[in-house]
Amino acid sequence: MITGAAPIITARLVHGDSHTLERYLATGGYEGLRAALAMTPEAVREQVDKASLLGRGGAGFPAGRKWSMLRKAEITYLVVNGDESEPATFKDHLLVERDPHQVIEGTIIAAYALGVSQAFIFCRGEFALGMERLQQACNDAYEHGALGAGIFGSSFSLDLVVHPGAGAYICGEETALLESLEGKRGFPRIKPPYFPAVIGLYGAPTVVNNIETMSNLPWIVTNGGDAFAALGHGSSTGTRLFALSGRVERTGWYELEMSKTTFRDLIYDASLGGGIRGGGELKAFIPGGVSAPWFGPDHLDLGLDQEAVGAAGSMLGSGSVVVMDHTTCVVRAAWRITRFFARESCGQCTPCREGSGWLEKILLRIEEGNGRDADLDLLMDVCDNLAPGISWPPQQTTICVLGSSIPSSIASAIRMFRDEFLVHVKEGGCPMAPSR
Repeated sequence: MITGAAPIITARLVHGDSHTLERYLATGGYEGLRAALAMTPEAVREQVDKASLLGRGGAGFPAGRKWSMLRKAEITYLVVNGDESEPATFKDHLLVERDPHQVIEGTIIAAYALGVSQAFIFCRGEFALGMERLQQACNDAYEHGALGAGIFGSSFSLDLVVHPGAGAYICGEETALLESLEGKRGFPRIKPPYFPAVIGLYGAPTVVNNIETMSNLPWIVTNGGDAFAALGHGSSTGTRLFALSGRVERTGWYELEMSKTTFRDLIYDASLGGGIRGGGELKAFIPGGVSAPWFGPDHLDLGLDQEAVGAAGSMLGSGSVVVMDHTTCVVRAAWRITRFFARESCGQCTPCREGSGWLEKILLRIEEGNGRDADLDLLMDVCDNLAPGISWPPQQTTICVLGSSIPSSIASAIRMFRDEFLVHVKEGGCPMAPSR
């Protein structure tokens, strides 16, 4: 159901100048930081723990629990991950471009709670306008006294660096991001021992949090962790941004209360997705970014809930929901997703480097009408080598989860629409192609 919960992180976006310091201050900006500075760091952490704020970057690890791993460390860094680059995912891009001060205020609050004096925001370099506004917001925050020495007259000081990424998808993985931030090639690190909380940036304990996660902190400090936890259900508390794309009438971003809102609400409600474009029929949808297993119409009434979606065999992941209708060619869809992963593989691990390319070539062969009867079994066999058992969560054969996530779309498409693959093979092409 649509609960009508007031927006938390997008409330300011009704203003055309939401990215400016003037508008931010006029709408309560930096009041959360002032409130946090009047509390002890322990009290701030307690509010975040009470909020049960799940990380919004994809893995859904509780922010408070991640912070607790660092509390005995003497030297730590805070790194904010803004390297959003998964296809059809654009929520962090929105926040960076339209409300950069909120991201910065949340970062300062987190740094204060952690006792950190140096923080970094690693932002995707291709977010040209967003990068420009984020850097300007950082400069304005220094001039306003929200950054630098003795923030707002307190004893807390923080330096913040806005660092542009070079556009590699793999740098969205936290350890590859840290490698890139250190000036190295973006190769993921082996965990263990390189858990960022133990050996992170420059070898020191480090917290890595997502842009959207940081954006929630000013509201949590101002209104209290209990108020945030009162929204949603169970471990999926608060509101969350969902990027809706594909064959719906109203694509875009929507901030919705977790758990109580369903996929049916998001896709069909007139105030949200507005239904399938042109009155078509839903075929399938991806619930959490293109690395997530697909769902069919029978999962529409599932709540936007981390645990419920996980129990059903997929994930909320990056908050991207991609809708496919009856006109969608699932072979082409799976191929395009696989082509992206093949191109973005860093090449460090053999299964991912080689397997992604093999899968992309086989899918392209089927899509172009040159498929063979044995290709479906071959696809599943290669998928099994990348992620043994082809289950969810996937079994890993690679350093990071990119490689083991590649089989998700392929296995989903074959299991749900095997006949469509067979038609491609037996009829020498896609039955939905315009020429046919």
